Amino acid sequence: MRQKLARVIGGVAMLALVAGGTACSSGSDDEASGGDGCGSKIAFFGALTGSSAALGINEKNGVKLAVEKYNKENADCKVELAELDSQGSPDQAPGLAQKAIDDAKILGIIGPAYSGESEAAGPLFSEAGLVTITPSATRPSLAQQGWKTFFRAVGNDLSQGPAAGTYIKNVLKADKVYVIDDQSAYGAGLADEVKKVLGSAVVGSDKVQGEGKQTEFSGVVTKVKAANVKAVFFGGYYQEAGLIRKQLTAAGVTAPLVAGDGTNDPAYITSAGAAAAEGTILTCPCAPAAEARGTFVEEFKALNGADPGTYSDTAYDAANILLAGIKAKKTTRADLLEFVKSYDGEGVASKYKFVEGGELDPAQVVVWAFKVQGGKVVPDQEIPKS
Repeated sequence: MRQKLARVIGGVAMLALVAGGTACSSGSDDEASGGDGCGSKIAFFGALTGSSAALGINEKNGVKLAVEKYNKENADCKVELAELDSQGSPDQAPGLAQKAIDDAKILGIIGPAYSGESEAAGPLFSEAGLVTITPSATRPSLAQQGWKTFFRAVGNDLSQGPAAGTYIKNVLKADKVYVIDDQSAYGAGLADEVKKVLGSAVVGSDKVQGEGKQTEFSGVVTKVKAANVKAVFFGGYYQEAGLIRKQLTAAGVTAPLVAGDGTNDPAYITSAGAAAAEGTILTCPCAPAAEARGTFVEEFKALNGADPGTYSDTAYDAANILLAGIKAKKTTRADLLEFVKSYDGEGVASKYKFVEGGELDPAQVVVWAFKVQGGKVVPDQEIPKS
């Protein structure tokens, strides 16, 4: 577990980096793409409406806090926040990406938030030279496409998947596991990594439809019940996970559900119902946002009226990396891209340095298990790296 003192020091360091220097005066649209940075934009790209919106809103609110703080500290040279609502859909991602590319004031993107939309938008951003830092898209292949503008502020599923499998094997001690995924780029990939760890303990697997396309899961529930398993793993997002858990419980299946970061949100409890959700294990390649460094938690709650959720802190940090570049007069897309490539600094959630493919330095990656307890998602334990 990371020490509280380190969190405080890291938070102060990030704030100093963003706030440092003298304010600049307002400039023209042309200057926003290569002058002093005044009037330029950064954009959040992710689901803000629709069935996948909860995690996107968590992240957007973290970005909003970063921009509001920056603008208070640089009142004569403000940066705008653009919001690109993808609804988590890969089908909408290319059009939104092109919209961002066509806006010359947008110098960088926080997102895309999900793996599927990242796959769809990544080639366009790369070709345009528009830097992106995703706070949450974890599919490993995203860093293997040769995109020059892709960066990831968390670990990928090659860290989360094995950790989830290790937790099922060593903590739950489950020797019979059923694995389900939603066929998304994220969910299927995560489930595959879990299967590799569990091996012969996986006694059955199945696929369901995601993105709100399926709400009745009696077929897979019947199979899980017949298999008499000790645990169920689900790769996908909270809306389907909650309904599956609810229907498993109604059928008398008491085996705990384990799921990844796409399910790690209070909206899962709403979907499943508090009684059915109790005891669920949710993993994340992130530390608890409630333990973020410095004054982040208090400031987030004051601005948004709610505690930070999954990836609120990593989105805040991603925004601050882009804002630090703008503050340092890296106010063309090419210059900001180079700034991010060479970035090495502390945030409220982690230390950030990017390696090949835009991945977060593996030395900074952590994976945590969270647990639904008393109707809330609470930290359980950091899962040791294998």
